[in-house]
Amino acid sequence: MPIPTSAYAHVRLTVTDIARSRAFYDDVFGLPVALELPPDADEATRQRLGFLFGGVIYRLGNSLLGLRPVGTDGFDENRTGLDHVSFAVDSRAVLDDAAAMLDERKIAHGGVREIGAGYVVEFRDPDNIALELFAPKESNSPRVAP
Repeated sequence: MPIPTSAYAHVRLTVTDIARSRAFYDDVFGLPVALELPPDADEATRQRLGFLFGGVIYRLGNSLLGLRPVGTDGFDENRTGLDHVSFAVDSRAVLDDAAAMLDERKIAHGGVREIGAGYVVEFRDPDNIALELFAPKESNSPRVAP
């Protein structure tokens, strides 16, 4: 019998430079921080939050997105593991605004493209991790990206 799942709980990305990655994700997505090690944390708190490895976990709706700063090499979606992370947005108009915002920040992207079930904008973070914004063709369509 299959495991009855309903959504992702969290995704954590391994990055090489936490300060650079936090600046990027804060600027592009502006997600609220759910969990991070306070700079003045006592030893007990440091041990309890050791799983963060000095990174951060953001709240993304009912899910979490984490950055784990222990990467030692570059991202390659052609290796076994992560291909890309796709973030759902509500409409094509949001994608158009997002593409303009990425242009303002000089973040390279592929423009808004139709992919059958909806529209996407593809771009990369500072570690070259492939990111995507996805909008369904109809506002009541399920948010499923390839």
